[in-house]
Amino acid sequence: MIPGGIHPDDQPRIFDRFYRIEKDRSRQSGGAGLGLSIALAIAQAHGGDIQVQSQVRQGSTFTITLPILA
Repeated sequence: MIPGGIHPDDQPRIFDRFYRIEKDRSRQSGGAGLGLSIALAIAQAHGGDIQVQSQVRQGSTFTITLPILA
């Protein structure tokens, strides 16, 4: 769970390369906005996906779904 949650306006773009949520842009240190786009690319390369459920001030949950190969 990610504390604070992700505003609905930001959710459609959080998997875009280099996208950072506005409040994170003011941080002195931090990532480049690539983590979620890389994670999504890896999941999709394996036939999967990543979903996010988020509520502002409550938190976010990310679910990775991958197929089971028999």
